[in-house]
Amino acid sequence: FGLLLGILGLYWITGSFEFRDLFKIFNNLIYNNQVNVVFVTLCTFLLFSGAIAKSAQFPLHVWLPDAMEGPTPISALIHAATMVAAGIFLVARLFPLFLVIPYIMNLIALIGIITVFLGATLALAQKDIKRSLAYSTMSQLGYMMLALGMGSYRGALFHLITHAYSKALLFLGSGSIIHSMEAIVGYSPDKSQNMVFMGGLTKHIPITKTSFLLGTLSLCGIPPFACFWSKDEILNDSWLYSPSFAIIAWFTAGLTAFYMFRIYLLIFEGYFNLNCKNYSGKKNGSFYSISLWGKEGSKTLKKKFRLLPLLKKKNNQRTSFFRKNPYKIDGNVRNMPWAFITVNNFNTKRIFSYPRESDNTMLFPMLVFVLFSIFIGAIGIPFNQFNQEEIKLDILSKLLTPSFKLLHENEENSVDWYGFVINATFSVSISFFGIFMASSFYQPVYLSLQNLNFFNSSAKKGLKKI
Repeated sequence: FGLLLGILGLYWITGSFEFRDLFKIFNNLIYNNQVNVVFVTLCTFLLFSGAIAKSAQFPLHVWLPDAMEGPTPISALIHAATMVAAGIFLVARLFPLFLVIPYIMNLIALIGIITVFLGATLALAQKDIKRSLAYSTMSQLGYMMLALGMGSYRGALFHLITHAYSKALLFLGSGSIIHSMEAIVGYSPDKSQNMVFMGGLTKHIPITKTSFLLGTLSLCGIPPFACFWSKDEILNDSWLYSPSFAIIAWFTAGLTAFYMFRIYLLIFEGYFNLNCKNYSGKKNGSFYSISLWGKEGSKTLKKKFRLLPLLKKKNNQRTSFFRKNPYKIDGNVRNMPWAFITVNNFNTKRIFSYPRESDNTMLFPMLVFVLFSIFIGAIGIPFNQFNQEEIKLDILSKLLTPSFKLLHENEENSVDWYGFVINATFSVSISFFGIFMASSFYQPVYLSLQNLNFFNSSAKKGLKKI
């Protein structure tokens, strides 16, 4: 509604909906003092309020985590990569309009820096994998809005492109993880999307793990991945705009690395936590089963249990581990197609199952986005060698050629490779520090070695010597 009022207000002032005519008429009215500045500021604020709601900026951000947590990962991917970007694109498209009103530009930067920090801090305490990525999306959208408020038109759209591919890769990876978990716990979002129940999935879904790791590194701003080039440009421009905003933006870059590797370590490192949980609430060993539609039930097992081979019968049916006929849970017949492992280290033997890798239908799109997450940043890399002349040789500058001068355009283009490396070293160091802190909190060293079969191989060598 606010966006509609802003559009109607600008039409009442200029009499046109065309962007080019709107900008020319509006600039002439502003410079000649032929329009009420308060009314113009109100109209532009109403336009910006629509962008705040659409791109989940503070304080209209509360809808985004729920919108991404509930639906399928593909729906969340569309929200993260395209739909929520509509507000950012609206502000970028109306950039000449906002540029002549300094108060609105300052407000855009303020809303952006608040959203950057708020989204990162909220992501630190999430257990749902898609909800964590939703708050990450909110924080990265704040970086784009901050860049627009600072006048860094190119940096905002550059980060919009690189973030779209990296976040699409992460949401596809989360979908593959959830798909693997649902084969064990059934359709139960409270369990299949809960990172507390995951862990140690590196051995079971290695392709998804590698793809998710590359997307995580890109979002953390680690070179040479895509988001490094765009985020580093925004961070450098923040020093030119406001040192206080720059401190918050750089600190949040470390928080981004922390919460993203928190997600990665909780999912793929350590032990598979679902097997360490006794859902029945009883002291005796029991097998907890969940149907494909989330119905729950438990069946007590005998202490003496033998692993029966899965032999085909004449009627093409397989024998069950527990009895000849499959047992029923709440009226649903539950077959056991997965291979189980008997563990004898407990007082009563328990039956564990582990996730499996997704099929090629889910893996192929992830591999495609891996390539984009690695190489899409090349479109915005400037190739001004030895600082001899200011020539825009990057593809992004040729695609984004506005009819107005950008803030600090000359200073940014005149930076040579040596200056770029000096500026990037600090941001990368902060990201690595965040990764180190996340590893210290969520992944002890001995668990990493054990997950890589280091201890198992050393034990086998010791047995051979004996």
